[in-house]
Amino acid sequence: MKTIILLPLLAAAPLFFTGCGTDAHYVQTGDKEQIISTGQINIQDYSTAASLAVQKLLGTSAIDKVANPPALIEISRIINNTSQQVDTDLLTKKISIALLQSGRAVTKTVDPLAAAYQQQTTGAGTRVPDFTLSGKIIETVDLAGDTKRTTYSFQLSLNDTRAGVQVWEDEEQIGKQGTRATVGF
Repeated sequence: MKTIILLPLLAAAPLFFTGCGTDAHYVQTGDKEQIISTGQINIQDYSTAASLAVQKLLGTSAIDKVANPPALIEISRIINNTSQQVDTDLLTKKISIALLQSGRAVTKTVDPLAAAYQQQTTGAGTRVPDFTLSGKIIETVDLAGDTKRTTYSFQLSLNDTRAGVQVWEDEEQIGKQGTRATVGF
């Protein structure tokens, strides 16, 4: 009787000790192997939101109506209104890169220390930005039984600094849905 019980346990022991994991490997950003988690913003979420927003902005003539092209856009504060601590530079840097690569805009980041230094070394003769870009990241969570849906809204506004009005706005929503595991390890 003991042999009948021990035999299956011994056969299963190698599986238990080796685990179910796979070897670590590199994946291409944005490819189908990416991990999608409902509890946090992933790098592909920042990439998607930035790419879609910049495509829409460049599809308008909002930044083309400046006296000295290319337009100077000051990238201002992105407010994090989520339950997690996020580095908004992951979004703003992607936006800045895409705008620079378009050739239709140059960007400037709001940095109080750099601004104070620039004011001291160059005086008041620096170029005033044509536009400021600001925004907010908002998280909405819905639960129904074991199903969790999280939506991240990336809201962006482009303001004309001379007229003091918004000339463009966009909102990109990234939705994720999954189920919670019934057994956790």
